[in-house]
Amino acid sequence: MKLWSIQGNTQKLDGGSMFGNAPRAMWTQWATPDDLNRIPLATRGLLATPLNGKTVLFETGIGAFFEPKLRARFGVQEDRHVLLDSLRDAGFAHTDIDVVVLSHLHFDHAGGLLAPWSEGGMPELLFPNATFVLSTPHWLRAKRPHARDRASFIPGLCELLEATGRLEFIEGAHAPSLGDAVQFHYSDGHTPGMMLAEILGPDVHDGVHHGGVVFCADLVPGLPWVHVPITMGYDRFPELIIDEKQTFLSDMAARGVRLFLTHDPDIALVQVVRDDAGRFSARHPTAALAARSLQHPFETTP
Repeated sequence: MKLWSIQGNTQKLDGGSMFGNAPRAMWTQWATPDDLNRIPLATRGLLATPLNGKTVLFETGIGAFFEPKLRARFGVQEDRHVLLDSLRDAGFAHTDIDVVVLSHLHFDHAGGLLAPWSEGGMPELLFPNATFVLSTPHWLRAKRPHARDRASFIPGLCELLEATGRLEFIEGAHAPSLGDAVQFHYSDGHTPGMMLAEILGPDVHDGVHHGGVVFCADLVPGLPWVHVPITMGYDRFPELIIDEKQTFLSDMAARGVRLFLTHDPDIALVQVVRDDAGRFSARHPTAALAARSLQHPFETTP
């Protein structure tokens, strides 16, 4: 199996919102804001093939579906669909994707499912040959969002997905389309039913998989959020996400599972470690993956 990090459209969002209750004096050590107090963010997907005999894309980024006014409001930097360009650079097209795994349906994770905006055009779903894997609890949330997070969802997207007949809903640890190659973890702190997909590593000890790579979605969106108390203002339940992150990172550190970061502007992959005081930190930051093996994904040898 080979792995690629697939860059999507970049975005700038308010730094205070991205770092929740962390004071500006703290978070500006990790990210430099512009004149509007916005920080740069990636929307990065992970491509794996062959995975259970398939070509699998974990998330699609924000894409270019916004009309110009909303594109400016949400800080999307490019008007073209960058993810499609990145797939092409890696030797793939959206028509080659067999499975798209969606941690959740917020627009910065699922907007890349749609073709770029055009004047007078109707929303058009891409990936015509893909099965779309989603969690049942999150699908129910997306269908009936709360007033606080309604703006995070794309109007009409659920209907477009339903019309394909290619939706695969899961609630357990595995998806039929991916077999035993991927194990799903769940988190409700950012949004109910968010899935964290772990591509299981080849090393098995006492029936437990070690190594591998996990798509962290918005539980750990970037390197600064490896610090357990750091949450986003966009998280629905901040105290819950802190508890979930503590459990999740403890597990990943113990099993040597690498973290794939979707929103970090510079880093795609890290190894998480835990010190004697119980604090987590990241080692071996890797900017990009290009046909990298699952066993040896880092740019430098540990």
